[in-house]
Amino acid sequence: MRIFSIMICGRTSDQLVNLNYIRMKILGVIILVIGLVGLVFFGIEAMNDSESFSLLGVDVAVSSANWTPVIVSAVVALIGFFIMQKGK
Repeated sequence: MRIFSIMICGRTSDQLVNLNYIRMKILGVIILVIGLVGLVFFGIEAMNDSESFSLLGVDVAVSSANWTPVIVSAVVALIGFFIMQKGK
C-alpha cells in the first residue's frame, strides 16, 4: 500500500502526518511556556500592587492591581496546553 502513497515535497503522507504532529506539539509547548511565564510575571506584579491597612486590629489588604494580564496569561497557557494535547 505504501507504493501508492502520494509524494509531496519528497515525503509520503505518513511522514507529513508525523511532521504535523511534531509541529503541533512544539507550538503547544511554546504557547504554554509563554502563558506560564506571563502568569508568573504578571501574578507577582499584581500581588505587589496591593495595599494593606489595619482596621480594628485586623490587617486588611486591598488590591489595586489590574488582573486582566493575569487572566489573559492563564487563557494563553490553557490554549497552549490544549494545542499540545491536540497534537497527540
